[in-house]
Amino acid sequence: MALQPGRWTAELDGDFVVFLIGAAVHDPSAHPDAVRLLQAMREMLVELASDPSHGLLSFQVYGDVGGVIVQYWRSFDALEAYARNPSAKHAPVWREWNRLAEGDRAGAGIWHETFKVSAGDYESVYQNMPVMGLQRAGRPLTVTEARDSARTRLGS
Repeated sequence: MALQPGRWTAELDGDFVVFLIGAAVHDPSAHPDAVRLLQAMREMLVELASDPSHGLLSFQVYGDVGGVIVQYWRSFDALEAYARNPSAKHAPVWREWNRLAEGDRAGAGIWHETFKVSAGDYESVYQNMPVMGLQRAGRPLTVTEARDSARTRLGS
């Protein structure tokens, strides 16, 4: 990835959602099934990236099992519609994961956090980094174009 020299920020039109998701394998006996299901997440991301109408704006994967995937969505409704769509890749994996982790079979865990962000109620800075995060979901701007401090970028 090519670096953008200097200080940059991001601009995104309208409200959006940040969705963080990660998993962990606690019991080696659950490892093969858990890893297979976690690899399906990459297939879901390919499915989502291939059709912008799903509402996924951008994503970034950090680490492997035990890492986190940061996703930027146009809305919570779009995120929920994909998660519950029976013909999408997510629904069958979700059901199988829940079976893997239910009852006394707690060999693997998953977590997610969802944040609804109102237009303009966010701030970011990227210094000597490739285009990433909110910049990929929206537009990169130099810090000078957007205002020089976090407080002013937030309009405070």
